[in-house]
Amino acid sequence: MNILVFGAGVLGSYLAHVLVRGGNDVTVLAREKRAQQLEKDGVVIRHYFQRKTTVDKVNVINTLQPDNHYDLIFVVMKYHDLPAVLPILAENQSRHIVLVGNNADAHEMQRFLEENSRVKKNVVFGFQLSGGRREESGQIICVRGRGRMVLGSLYGEIPFKQLLESAFTHVKYTLTYQQDMDAWLKSHIVPIAALNATSYLYDGDLKKAAKDKQLLKQAVSVMDEGFQILEKLGYTITPANQVNMIRSHRYGVYVALKILHQLPFMKLSVDESFSEMAALLDSFDKLKQQANMPTPNWDNFKKQTISKFNLSHR
Repeated sequence: MNILVFGAGVLGSYLAHVLVRGGNDVTVLAREKRAQQLEKDGVVIRHYFQRKTTVDKVNVINTLQPDNHYDLIFVVMKYHDLPAVLPILAENQSRHIVLVGNNADAHEMQRFLEENSRVKKNVVFGFQLSGGRREESGQIICVRGRGRMVLGSLYGEIPFKQLLESAFTHVKYTLTYQQDMDAWLKSHIVPIAALNATSYLYDGDLKKAAKDKQLLKQAVSVMDEGFQILEKLGYTITPANQVNMIRSHRYGVYVALKILHQLPFMKLSVDESFSEMAALLDSFDKLKQQANMPTPNWDNFKKQTISKFNLSHR
């Protein structure tokens, strides 16, 4: 199968690795230094838990032309970079698109592609459950258990589900389907925003963050308020056990966060730049305004992190 992975960061590189191992003809869209690294060395991944390094050769392009055709396109980019990519996808003739990653505006993005594409697009949203870091050399340090992606369409069944499953037939990679992917994506924003904010306030020093009892307890309250916003607007929190744990076992969640922040691999799983989290927090403000409810902990966390973020980008 002819597949394009649009984006060559940590998640895109791992996805390209899986798809190559599945016997597909994989092209990666990358630019400048990253494109040169891929052309010279291939996709080099150090698998953190498995303690092995893999190298996979891929085709490399730096621009998606309107007439380039792929059976599947996986767009694996940070949330705030997606708007710039949508017009390029709309111009391209490929029909089956999977937007992979955090997304607060799934309906708006699908609407754009429906209204502006040259050909009818089948759009699916996904989230790959892995993380890591890209080193200066281009090697990816990948943190994961077993490869997995959560997928869902905004309107009923995935129209190219069989094609998707064929791409992963020969590899140990699980596709999990959600009936309400938009609710899943919005639910996911709540815990990752709280966790990344906690890390960012301590400049990525998770051991120091783990010692700040007040901050970690506030992070639990932030998540509770975030879920309350979604519930008030009629979203189903997915998975539901997140809410149950926070409200029934609040101290246990605090202890879990304290332990989690001390685990060595966690440093590889947070966004130290905070750019994507800042964009997600801004987008979540629209939901906050619609809910029109007090969220003192959420507001305080956002104020602290965004103030720090703005100062660092002056």
